[in-house]
Amino acid sequence: MKPRKKVLTDPHAKREAKNYANPVPSREFIIQHLTDVGKPMTLRQITKLFELNDAGEKEGLRRRLKAMERDGQLVCNRRKGYGLAKKMDLVRGRIIAHSDGYGFLVPDEGGDDLFLSEREMRSIMHGDRVLVNIIGLDRKGRKEAALVEVLERNTHEIVGRFFHKRGQNVAFVEPNNRRIIQNILIEKRKQQHQAKDGQIVVVRLLSPPTKYNPPFGEVIEIIGDHLSPGMEIDIAIRSHELPHKWSAEVLAETKKFSRKIPKQLQQEREDMRDIPFVTIDGDDAKDFDDAVYCEPRGKGWLLRVAIADVSAYVEVGSAIDLEAQDRGNSVYFPNRVVPMLPEILSNELCSLKPKVDRLCLVCELAIDFYGRIRRTRFFKAVIRSAARLTYDQVAKVLNNDEKHFSQPKLLPHIENLYCLYQLLLKRRQKRGAIDFDTVETKIVFDKKQKIKQVVPLVRNEAHRLIEEMMLAANVATAEWLTKQELPLLYRIHEGPNEEKLTALRNFLKEQCLQLWGKDKPQANHYAKLLEKSK
Repeated sequence: MKPRKKVLTDPHAKREAKNYANPVPSREFIIQHLTDVGKPMTLRQITKLFELNDAGEKEGLRRRLKAMERDGQLVCNRRKGYGLAKKMDLVRGRIIAHSDGYGFLVPDEGGDDLFLSEREMRSIMHGDRVLVNIIGLDRKGRKEAALVEVLERNTHEIVGRFFHKRGQNVAFVEPNNRRIIQNILIEKRKQQHQAKDGQIVVVRLLSPPTKYNPPFGEVIEIIGDHLSPGMEIDIAIRSHELPHKWSAEVLAETKKFSRKIPKQLQQEREDMRDIPFVTIDGDDAKDFDDAVYCEPRGKGWLLRVAIADVSAYVEVGSAIDLEAQDRGNSVYFPNRVVPMLPEILSNELCSLKPKVDRLCLVCELAIDFYGRIRRTRFFKAVIRSAARLTYDQVAKVLNNDEKHFSQPKLLPHIENLYCLYQLLLKRRQKRGAIDFDTVETKIVFDKKQKIKQVVPLVRNEAHRLIEEMMLAANVATAEWLTKQELPLLYRIHEGPNEEKLTALRNFLKEQCLQLWGKDKPQANHYAKLLEKSK
């Protein structure tokens, strides 16, 4: 009598049937049977194990195994056998290369970094995702690993210096990034460029390194001489792969913009062009995002903070919108900006320049005599900034140095802003808020774009005034969005945990200082401590 064949029943079959039109064995079921078998199995063997005959089921299983491999649950060996990564003592992670030739693997699942010798690093580049096998300890007692497989190449374009090999048909590029330890060979037939010895170029990698061969590539851009002014910025932009060129689709969309605001965009907006908003920024600011205005109202103040309304020009899902999402933010270098939005928007239509009409979103706050916000209103408006002021100009006015101020009509408005600033600051200090008044530095360049000097960037009362106005507008906006139950990102400064709090108090005790507040000190307790420590 033949033994009855054991029927395999997936305990998660109902869940799979609910989630997929063509359900396949669950991840848990696959892991369970690979554990029982105790050795890697091929796709065909696993298909046979689960008795899958339908083409759709087979394809579903193939995709599931690939997904489990991608997520680090399974490993596919050179014989196409799938095994459990943990059972095979294999580790996935990302490579950090060292300029001396060796490297380390940072495991995806955490834990100690694994050392890779110079020999193992020959076919790997900095940033690659790889699969390794732990082989023991090195001379320094570190866990050492050997390469099993490269899962994902991270390096595609490399910035470096171009050199010809004299008398040979080969040139090479020496990477600017010291963590990329291999020179990139450029074959003669791939030299479709006019790069000269020593120039900085961008190379596209054509083939990665192996144990016996260096990486090969082709020059796709010549940046220029390595001593050219501003070359460091050009190198940084490309080395960090910052998007800095506009696509044809983005450029096509920018052509529809005019430097004058169409009348249809001004409709259904409040006309505030007669209100003397002002922008207050640094001397070298190129774009002006926000403008402020304040006037006495009853027994308190009326504050208006206007920001450029980018949404009036950028449609959701447009090429400009998608490019802005990809960039995420503008990147500021000394004397140069890589903008998130095309210059027609960032430097023109969405920059609140003086004496020109601009579309804005306005936050209007009615603030009482005690600095409490009593009413908040948000609306779309058209404004015309009365002046582009600098922090230094306003600081001199606040210090009663008005001799060289060229806008005397604006003096009462600056005085209003200052009075409100003092009121808001007083209320915030009473609440115990901490003022992190640190000294920043500013790099001054000469005409050749070389560093001339590094000077402290002194914050004055004008800096603090604008910060206080923007803080009030941001808090009011957050409260309004919370009431509307709209998704919102908050910046939260978590307090120290119990261990850190104990260590801090022990240190303070040695300095004859004390932090009040027991187990949960508040901001005012820290503020008092800082005041006593001065």
